[in-house]
Amino acid sequence: MDILQTVYDELIGFFGISGIIKMVQSGDYGALSTLSGIQSVIWPIIPFLLLIEIIRAVFYKRFKIDDYKIPFLVFVLNRVISRFISIAAVAFCIGLLQKWAIFTTTFTWYWFIYGYIVWEFSHFIYHYFGHKVRILWCLHSTHHAPQQMNLTVNFAHFFLEAPYADIVRTSICILLGVNPALLFFIMFVDGFWGSFIHVGENIIKDGRLGFLNKILLTPSHHRVHHAKNPLYMDTNFCNLLNIWDKVFKTYQDERKDIHIEYGITRKMNPNSLWDVYFGEFICLGKDMIAAPNLKTALLYIVMPPGWSHTGSHQTAKIVRNSFIAEENENKVVSINKDQVNENILEPNLERV
Repeated sequence: MDILQTVYDELIGFFGISGIIKMVQSGDYGALSTLSGIQSVIWPIIPFLLLIEIIRAVFYKRFKIDDYKIPFLVFVLNRVISRFISIAAVAFCIGLLQKWAIFTTTFTWYWFIYGYIVWEFSHFIYHYFGHKVRILWCLHSTHHAPQQMNLTVNFAHFFLEAPYADIVRTSICILLGVNPALLFFIMFVDGFWGSFIHVGENIIKDGRLGFLNKILLTPSHHRVHHAKNPLYMDTNFCNLLNIWDKVFKTYQDERKDIHIEYGITRKMNPNSLWDVYFGEFICLGKDMIAAPNLKTALLYIVMPPGWSHTGSHQTAKIVRNSFIAEENENKVVSINKDQVNENILEPNLERV
């Protein structure tokens, strides 16, 4: 019976419907007039979308167990680890840094706008360095390893990434005056949207979402972020508002002429939980062992993925810039050819 109860509790927790169940059992729906009550109704939308996504894939005979297996195993592994490791990163940062805040905001609509811009900045910082610092990429790469986009990818994270992300984001927000109550509400909005933008093509074929693509970061933008195509590498770090991607020139729209290829660039076994979870750490260890001295070995920890002490760098920045330069060169060649053809045709037309 304990096993059945545990399974039941895990299912209820995964779908986030404990609040709805309590309301139905008590018959008291007054909680819907509170923020927590509204959250308890909205949050289950994501796991139920995942269920619909899987059902549609099965119905249209597109379901592949490999598309969902590894993210699910990562989710289960993180749940098991979380039973033994509990890191109250958010509470720790609030208690430590709140007295150093430059000012204190209130829970109003205009401070919500300010708070969300600050939150998006803090998310950009955490996410950017997660791609640019090798040891932090080891934590983040688990999320990028899946080679198909679907809602289970949202659950594929190395267990230490969340504390790192929360420490960075919470610290910046608290120091810049976002009060805890407002911060928790922003976290809820961000968490919901951050989950939704992982929706796969089985649910939303065109992730641009019409006019929203020019205002918000949509599933299309986040599909670009998860792509390993040279043009798409290390772009679209924000979650909902694209303001900071545009400020720091990391914004990239999805192009119809470039088919998205998901995953990471190194050779790996996407169906191996070991490779997905620890593969980048193993590669980092091998590079450090092969380094000629201690200083170079330590540089591998903090330099971008793809950096090499031999000078044969293959960082995302270099690969992307090379692709853009080659594409621009091809455009110039194409324009020159067109001009030559026009010059050849014009005298002939005059003779006619």
